Amino acid sequence: MKISTKGRYGLTIMISLARKHNHVPVSLKTIANENDLSENYLEQLIAPLRNAGLVRSVRGAHGGYLLAKEPHEISAGDVIRVLEGPIRPVEALEDEDPAKKELWIRIGQAIKEVLDTTTLEDLAKYDQNTQDGFMFYI
Repeated sequence: MKISTKGRYGLTIMISLARKHNHVPVSLKTIANENDLSENYLEQLIAPLRNAGLVRSVRGAHGGYLLAKEPHEISAGDVIRVLEGPIRPVEALEDEDPAKKELWIRIGQAIKEVLDTTTLEDLAKYDQNTQDGFMFYI
């Protein structure tokens, strides 16, 4: 399974909103500028996140986006599934060797476990300047 720029940039949006989770809307322009990303591309990603109920928009001069839930209630898996679809390392074939099929299942479960137990709160707390951040085991 390869997570595309959709998933990576979607997580960037959500982590930015979690870091600024003080009930003040954040514009996509701000997020784009802070992360050196295309605002137009972020606009394409925010719609599915909004439709999934992960973010909400605020209109007006001081509008922008807010998390629709608390950061500890949204997992990385929630975001990835919205933007990338189901989490599967490979498409298992019906006639595939049972040992390999079991391996793909176990790999998929491990990936899901990490994504589903890592919240936006966890990711927002991570300080990029620290050497001893989170260690994720798969």
